[in-house]
Amino acid sequence: MSTLPIQAAPNSSTSMTPTFLLVGMPGLAAVPSWWTILLITVYLLSVLGNSTILWIIAIEPTLHRPMYFFLFLLSVSDVGLATALMPTLLGLALADAHAVPASACLLQMFCVHVFSVMESSVLLAMALDRALAICRPLHYPTLLTNDVISKISLTIAFRCLGLHLPLPFLLAQMPYCHPQVLTHSYCLHPDMARLACPGAWGAVYSLFVVLSAMGLDPLLIFFSYGLIGRVLQGLGSSEDRWKAGQTCAAHLSAVLLFYVPMILLALIDRLRMPVPQSAHTLLSYVHFLLPPLINPILYSVKMKEIRERILKRLQPRKVGCAQ
Repeated sequence: MSTLPIQAAPNSSTSMTPTFLLVGMPGLAAVPSWWTILLITVYLLSVLGNSTILWIIAIEPTLHRPMYFFLFLLSVSDVGLATALMPTLLGLALADAHAVPASACLLQMFCVHVFSVMESSVLLAMALDRALAICRPLHYPTLLTNDVISKISLTIAFRCLGLHLPLPFLLAQMPYCHPQVLTHSYCLHPDMARLACPGAWGAVYSLFVVLSAMGLDPLLIFFSYGLIGRVLQGLGSSEDRWKAGQTCAAHLSAVLLFYVPMILLALIDRLRMPVPQSAHTLLSYVHFLLPPLINPILYSVKMKEIRERILKRLQPRKVGCAQ
């Protein structure tokens, strides 16, 4: 998998050409086999782990509660995100296919950002759920009712689909003043928007959509954990603090796993830090590919009810012999 040289920008604006050019991980052209095997393994493990979470929550009536409903949505977003990334990643790994038709690139961009914002929104909803459960335990059942959960789900759907639906059409119509060479192995709208001519209002809308989710959600999540931290400090015994903290450990780990690489990538791009292309690409892979792989492990290990019910379902049933 090789990188592509960046050509000089043209002097005049042009409409979108039929293709975008992707940049792969430098140095992988000589070892395509193990990289392809690794990608396929990561994807299959991600699908298997998240499918197990979806399966156990769906069939266990005791898990039909708000916390596990949000975990169900998180697994859906993880499977969707991993699946949306695979076509171009495998195309680069198997065939060194850097050129992607504009229509396919726009479709991938839409799917990647829909599932990314869905994951961010669900992590925010899970933080709200934990904050209410710990800070207002007596009022929790009346605050987070089925009606409230339905409204939260509709809000998540609107953020994912309603706000992102115009993006592919706006990007398709924008004039481009730069070579259509992207800096990642998949199509992302900041990459595509920065190639537009200065003053293209579609790029402004794209920036608004991303900041409204990826900029706001982590602030609200960490604010929620600030409230949780204050309550935990006021608990009487260290055992109570430990039990309450354990309920948040898996979620906080998932939050850090999702947002820390994203924030580092944003800082690198914003400050124009002299980071090698290989490190930049690897950090991008960590941000998109690691959460779908690690989240099912985190929740299976840290959440006792999930772990016990998975083990119970996997145990062979003993069949007695009739006398």
